[in-house]
Amino acid sequence: MTIRNTLRDHGQRYRPRMACLKKAEKLLLEMQDPKTGVKSQPQRLVITTIPHAITGEDIIAWLADRFQVDTQEARNFVSMLVALGYIYPLQDHRRLVIKPDASLYRFQTPYFWPTQQWPVEDTDYAIYLAKRNIRKRGILELHEQEHYNRLHKWMNHKWDFVVMQAKEQYRAAKERKKPDRVVFECQERAYWVVHRPPPGTVSAMDYGLDRLTDPNADEVTGLLCCSFKHYTPLTRSLCFLCSRRLVKYCSTYKSHDPFLSNCLPSNPWLTDDATYWSLNMPSVEIPTKMRVERWTFSFAELLSDPRGRDDFRLFLKKEFSGENLAFWEGCEDLKWGEAATMREKAEHIYKTFLARGAPRWINIDGKTMEVTVKGLKHPHRYVLDPAQTHIYMLMKKDSYGRYQKSPVFKDTVKKAICPEEHRYSDAQLQQNAKKRRPSLSPIILRQMEQEQRAKMAANVDITQVMSKLSKQGKEAPPPFLAPPLRNKHKRVMFRDFYRRI
Repeated sequence: MTIRNTLRDHGQRYRPRMACLKKAEKLLLEMQDPKTGVKSQPQRLVITTIPHAITGEDIIAWLADRFQVDTQEARNFVSMLVALGYIYPLQDHRRLVIKPDASLYRFQTPYFWPTQQWPVEDTDYAIYLAKRNIRKRGILELHEQEHYNRLHKWMNHKWDFVVMQAKEQYRAAKERKKPDRVVFECQERAYWVVHRPPPGTVSAMDYGLDRLTDPNADEVTGLLCCSFKHYTPLTRSLCFLCSRRLVKYCSTYKSHDPFLSNCLPSNPWLTDDATYWSLNMPSVEIPTKMRVERWTFSFAELLSDPRGRDDFRLFLKKEFSGENLAFWEGCEDLKWGEAATMREKAEHIYKTFLARGAPRWINIDGKTMEVTVKGLKHPHRYVLDPAQTHIYMLMKKDSYGRYQKSPVFKDTVKKAICPEEHRYSDAQLQQNAKKRRPSLSPIILRQMEQEQRAKMAANVDITQVMSKLSKQGKEAPPPFLAPPLRNKHKRVMFRDFYRRI
């Protein structure tokens, strides 16, 4: 590879990824220790003997014994090292995961470690693809062929230089011994699989936004404790209350966080199975028990769930107070709706819920009514906030407590389903990963919905149209019939008559 070290990306030093990579490399050096590290030995790959090869099961066993963790946790950690390019496979190059079997792996040379901060340039990738194209005699993988054609078109002005470099590197590689040549090819290929991943795989080298502070700087210990001593008693009590609320919130929502606990029936982020999404759709008929349990956490959780709102609406309808929830939903529609229809929505809400003799009149105090009516003279998005807050607190303090004890809620809890956990094998996970497709943009989905509505509006029943036309034809007066033409003068007369018509 022709990697130049003149354009070092010093900006990566300020990114939090570097602190993680430094710790990973420290562990990697410990794994390569000849006495206490992972045992490596020459392994035969087809007809070539690869030196210092290790197996996936040996790496997982060493990590499980080193950190005293279970096999699954050790496997996930090794998969992260493989995805970062510190360990590369000798057989299945496309899937950067660890296999708990006798599959062969090798430690990547430090020259290709991510902390070297080499800029990944398209020129180097073009040389690598041209070299593979020479070695494979024009037979590349599909995504590599697409990149090759794109780079050839983009670098057409210097493609002769790219081909010359590729031929020179290919000639130099042929002079090496075959085991060394195979090892270097695997190292180089693993580097480009990490930095130019195939479609359908996630790159582990994607960085987030730059931070203003350096997370790799030396930590200042004791500063927080010293500064906390100078706080006033009121500030200390407020900090204590905030920390207690934070702990309570985390302990309450921990079992409902899909990243901190198991999802039922499976985690869609790991298994690519959409059953979890289908069971938790907004308008599902029968909710899950975990979803119903969230409704008891707070009144805001109940209203934020469309399915919970429907259940609460059914309860309010039986108590003859459904206008409260309808008014709250109308205020939310006014607050987050389109600006063009804002005045019409405000007038409709006033006539339906607030005016004298309104069909669904709500009970609010006189002061709130006065402020609301005064603000409706010049309506805006938040003109109904005082009345909405009054109705919200009324439902929270009065109706919400009775709802949790009502037969409606108990019947929903009884009917709620609890899906069984589904464990996938490695073959099933690979099959699910192959079926993975990127989701459509919300803009495209909105356009598709508008086109579908236009098609539905354009689909007119032809039989109904013809029947209406036939009815109109029967009801219409008979057409004007000209008298029989007997001579030339009458023909001219009627011709003039028709022209005037």
